[in-house]
Amino acid sequence: MILNKKLIVVLPAYNAALTLEKTYSEIPFEVVDDVVLVDDASSDNTSEIGSKLGIKHIIRHEKNKGYGGNQKSCYDKALELGADIVIMLHPDYQYTPMLIQPMAHIIASNLYPVVLGSRILGKGALKGGMPLYKYIFNRCLTLTQNILMGQKLSEYHTGYRAFSKEVLTAIDYHANSDDFVFDNQMLAQIFYADFEIAEVTCPTKYFDEASSINFKRSSIYGLGVLATSLQYFLAKAGIIKPAIFKKK
Repeated sequence: MILNKKLIVVLPAYNAALTLEKTYSEIPFEVVDDVVLVDDASSDNTSEIGSKLGIKHIIRHEKNKGYGGNQKSCYDKALELGADIVIMLHPDYQYTPMLIQPMAHIIASNLYPVVLGSRILGKGALKGGMPLYKYIFNRCLTLTQNILMGQKLSEYHTGYRAFSKEVLTAIDYHANSDDFVFDNQMLAQIFYADFEIAEVTCPTKYFDEASSINFKRSSIYGLGVLATSLQYFLAKAGIIKPAIFKKK
C-alpha cells in the first residue's frame, strides 16, 4: 500500500527470460502489493522464470497478441485484483524499477492521475545509449503530437507509465490497437477525457537483451502515431468521432 492505495505493477513480457529476474529483484515491495506478469507467447521460458520468482499472477497468451494486446490483459487483471494504482514496467530492464515509488506517490497524493517516466527530460536517452536516429525520430514525432494535441509532453513514447484506477476505468483501452500504437492511442484517450499527465525524469538503458523494434516497424509505428494525433485534433474540433474516443 501507498497512502492506503493498492499498488500493482504489471509486466508486459515477450522473450524476457534474460532480464526478468533482474527487473523483478529491484521492485520496491515495501509499497508494491502485487505483480502481474503477462507472457505474450514467448519462445523462451519467461513464464517459468516468473513462477520461480514467486510471481502469483502469470497470464500466458497461447498466441501472440501484440504489445497492445498484452497491455490489455495486464490492465484487466490489475483492475480485477482491485488495484488503485497500476504501473506498467517493461521486464527488459530498460527502465529502472526504482522510480516506482515516486511515480506511485504522485498519484496516491492526488497530484496527477497519470505519470510517465520520460527518457527525454534531462539527458537520459542519449546517455543511456538510445540510437541517434531513434532520438531524432522521437523528438520530431513528439513536437508534431504536441502541436496537434495542444499539449506539452517531453515524449509520448516511453514504456514506463503509471495510472490511477479512475483513468483506466474511464477510457476504453480495449478499443485501441493490439500493436505498438496502443500506447499513443491511450495517451490520446487520456487527454481527450481531460485528465492531466505528469512526467518524471527516467534514466534508460539500451543493450542487446533489451527489447526494440526495427526501422520498418518504427516507420509503421510513426505513421500510426501521426494518424492518432490527427484523429485527436479532428475529434476535438468536432469533425469526427473515432471509436477510441467514445465513452465506455
